[in-house]
Amino acid sequence: MTALPLVGCRILILEDEYLIAMDVEELCRDHGASDTVLIGDLDALEAGTAGRHFDVAVIDAMLNGRSTLDFARQIQERDIPFVFATGYDDATGRFADFPGVPVVGKPYAGQQLIEAIASVIGRGASQATLEPNT
Repeated sequence: MTALPLVGCRILILEDEYLIAMDVEELCRDHGASDTVLIGDLDALEAGTAGRHFDVAVIDAMLNGRSTLDFARQIQERDIPFVFATGYDDATGRFADFPGVPVVGKPYAGQQLIEAIASVIGRGASQATLEPNT
């Protein structure tokens, strides 16, 4: 039996570095995510998410030099869980409006990111969903 903590999850990934975005997408799918959407630019955000529901988001703090914190506030108000995955190391000040939201610093280990995502959706290590057909 293999634990897949993200099984069935629809995940929004906001990341402007293409290779990192692809790695995060693959990592999420390898851990059971059923759908992922990659957005690398705030201008594409509305079109890329229109009519779609996400269970969780992975948010880089900046996309092409523009802050994503307003978007994070919007999804926080809608009770959509998320984690920050960012290269910014000033988490205390920058993310003060987001108490309890995990901040995973780049470069990060894949397992660290998966554990952070699983924690915000209530599927910590002891609550991991088992792989289907096991």
